[in-house]
Amino acid sequence: MTDTSQTPLAGTDADADDLEHVTRQTSVYVYEVPVRLWHWINALAIVVLCITGYFIGSPPPTMIIAEATYQFVFGYIRFAHFAAGWILAIGFLGRMYWAIFGNHHARQLFYLPLLRRDWWHEVWFEIRWYLFLEKQPKKYVGHNPLAQLAMFCFITLGVSFMIITGFALYGEGLGHGSWADNMFGWVFTLVGGNSHVVHTYHHLGMWWILIFMIIHIYVAIREDIMSRQSIVSTMISGHRTFKDDNPD
Repeated sequence: MTDTSQTPLAGTDADADDLEHVTRQTSVYVYEVPVRLWHWINALAIVVLCITGYFIGSPPPTMIIAEATYQFVFGYIRFAHFAAGWILAIGFLGRMYWAIFGNHHARQLFYLPLLRRDWWHEVWFEIRWYLFLEKQPKKYVGHNPLAQLAMFCFITLGVSFMIITGFALYGEGLGHGSWADNMFGWVFTLVGGNSHVVHTYHHLGMWWILIFMIIHIYVAIREDIMSRQSIVSTMISGHRTFKDDNPD
């Protein structure tokens, strides 16, 4: 049941969409269906990309004793990697589209209010909260400022980097003059034409996103327990539920 009798507050600026504190509100609809679908499809694609990407960088030994014509293990790994890469890229374009036409929470992933001093104060407060230096959490309808900063750095910038370098490497495989080479071949020009450098950066980007995933899962579960507001279930139902009426 949703109580809409009161409007969420927003830090020191009641009109700021990205810093919404909640007081005495039971449930708020936050994430629309396209955002939730993208979140879980994107998560699955990243898991497949990380697993297959690791094996592409460190190929498994051949364990099947048979003719080479009957073995296509590495080919399946590459196919799964490329397919997940396409899903990631198309989904990211769809997410950008919905950031324009969805609600204001859908836009938090693509911008940071870096010039707002109160936003940085909120970031610092959240850092202190995660370090157990604050006794009570603040409540937000959308992402808290530190989460917004992390999502922008790891997902918006990180996924963009992986898509660009990934298609550059894909174009290298398709060959000179292919559509991918024509669109993303400039990536190799930036590193002096050294393909190994692009491979290395792409592989490091995988670890960058993998580290974020581990932290993201930990923080989501921690906030569900300690901040008394739903995090994990919100990305399933779309509603953020506040489990008490204590003001932030």
